[in-house]
Amino acid sequence: MSDIVFTADFSSPRQWVAGRSWAYPDGGPVNPTDNKLDYLVPDPAYSRDGTFRATRRKDGLWSTGLLTTEGSEDDFQVRAGDVLETRVRLPAEVGAWPAIWTWRDGGQEIDVFEYHPDNPDLLEFSNHVRGGHLYHHDEAVRPGGPVDLRVEFGARSVVWWLNGTQIFADRRGVGRRWHAHLIVNLSVSAGRYHPRPAAGTKEMSYTVESLVVRRPAAEPHRAAEAEERP
Repeated sequence: MSDIVFTADFSSPRQWVAGRSWAYPDGGPVNPTDNKLDYLVPDPAYSRDGTFRATRRKDGLWSTGLLTTEGSEDDFQVRAGDVLETRVRLPAEVGAWPAIWTWRDGGQEIDVFEYHPDNPDLLEFSNHVRGGHLYHHDEAVRPGGPVDLRVEFGARSVVWWLNGTQIFADRRGVGRRWHAHLIVNLSVSAGRYHPRPAAGTKEMSYTVESLVVRRPAAEPHRAAEAEERP
C-alpha cells in the first residue's frame, strides 16, 4: 500500500518557487556551461499553469520557465522508496529540452525524463546519483504527443515505466538515506549536443498535465515504534 504525499499544484507558491534553482550557477538565471540558452524568469505565464514556456530574447538567450520545490514554504522532497507518476505532453520544436528531475546540495540528480525533438522517438532516463542511463526509443514517443511516466526511486534500483510498461531498472538505486527536491522545467539547447532552435522559432512549450508522488505506507508496528522514540 502507498499514500499520495504530493499532488502538484503549479500555481501554489507554497509548493513551488519559480524562476530560480541552485542547480544553476548562483541560482540562475543562466547556465551556459550546461549547454543551455536559458534565462530563468519568475513570470507565472512561463510555468504556473503547468505549461512550461520559452520565448526568444533579443540577447540570443531564451526566457524559460522553471519550478522547484527547493526553497518553497512546504519544502517537499522525494525520498528513497517514493514513486512519482506524471503525464506530460512533449514539445514539438527542435531545440526544446524539457525535463523533470531532482536536485539537492549540488547533486542527488535523478532524471525522470529528458527529451529532445530532434530525436523524435527517444526519451532519456538517468540516475546521476549512482550511475545508470538509458536512451529509449519507442513508437509512442513523438513531438507534441502525450506520455505517461512512472519512476520508483528505489534504494537498490531506480525503475522507470512508460505508458504502463516497465522500461528500465538500473540496479543501482539511490541508497536508503537519499532525498531531493523536485524540478520541472523547459530548457533550450545551445547546439553542442542537440541543435539550437531554428531561426524562425520564437517560442516553444510543453505541458505537465499531472504529477503525484506516492509513498509506501508505514507498517503499523514500525509506525508505533517511531512514535515511542524520544
